[in-house]
Amino acid sequence: MIEKLIVLEDIDPVIFYGVNNANMQLIKALYPKLRIVARGNVIKVLGDEEEMCAFEENITKIEKYCAEYNSLKEEVIIDIIKGNKPQAEKSGDVIVFSVTGKPIIPRSENQQKLVEAFNKNDMVFAIGPAGSGKTYTAIALAVRALKNKEIKKIILSRPAVEAGEKLGFLPGDMKDKIDPYLQPLYDALQDMIPAAKLKEYMELNIIQIAPLAFMRGRTLNDAVVILDEAQNTTSAQIKMFLTRMGMNTKMIVTGDMTQIDLPSSQKSGLVQALHILKGVKGISFIELNKKDIVRHKLVTRIVEAYEKYERVPSDALRAPSDSPRGGEEENSIPQE
Repeated sequence: MIEKLIVLEDIDPVIFYGVNNANMQLIKALYPKLRIVARGNVIKVLGDEEEMCAFEENITKIEKYCAEYNSLKEEVIIDIIKGNKPQAEKSGDVIVFSVTGKPIIPRSENQQKLVEAFNKNDMVFAIGPAGSGKTYTAIALAVRALKNKEIKKIILSRPAVEAGEKLGFLPGDMKDKIDPYLQPLYDALQDMIPAAKLKEYMELNIIQIAPLAFMRGRTLNDAVVILDEAQNTTSAQIKMFLTRMGMNTKMIVTGDMTQIDLPSSQKSGLVQALHILKGVKGISFIELNKKDIVRHKLVTRIVEAYEKYERVPSDALRAPSDSPRGGEEENSIPQE
């Protein structure tokens, strides 16, 4: 009789053990000759050496499946332990699986181009309107690289530029003031990494989320680094960010040219970077458009309405009261 401890490193034990420990109870039933006790992320096993080796090998396979798919069903456990290959859930287009086990795939032609560009280049610029999936796809690519152990960390950054509200009036300390600007990045990560594992990654700085100002002076090695909302960077800021790139690092820069929140006197660093870096080997530029929008269908209509508004000459946008004829009051909705 020997005793062994197996540590579950790459998964959320809650998913692995199942609701009310159903998965663990099934595993125990399939190995009646072993005494199995599970606490936290550690499984303690007591029994025959030969049986123990088979158990450890299968637990490793189950753990790997659970880490990849973020889900674990009883039929999968039975298939693995009986030596059968689990029913294939993965297609060629899947980037990663969400915390609910749902596949995250490119949902448009340009999102697919972004995935391909990331695979072939060390730096990618993804430019497109709100809801076109540029940030979500970028974070999915980073999570995949981390899960595949191609990198050691993910670094996500945004410029903390105020869009109407004043940063200083927000309550709390500096972290409390900055976190609202970074919330969209947290949201995407929470879709792809189980809560307990995400918390662990952030505590160990395997996943880092920080304002752009915190990047100064760093050299970023073995990482996927994403700069979101890059249209709100100055020329100096984006140059500083791009030159943080270290060995075995990939960068994705996302931005929306229609949502620049900088003062009118300041030019967007992203606009300048696109001109300066055009044609540089190893850098790819992907342009997304309203056809790539994957939010509510109204988002596409809103984007189209604003595009139409911005194309109309300013004279045509004057209120009826500003009309040189001046006398008539018009209450009806303008007809197209």
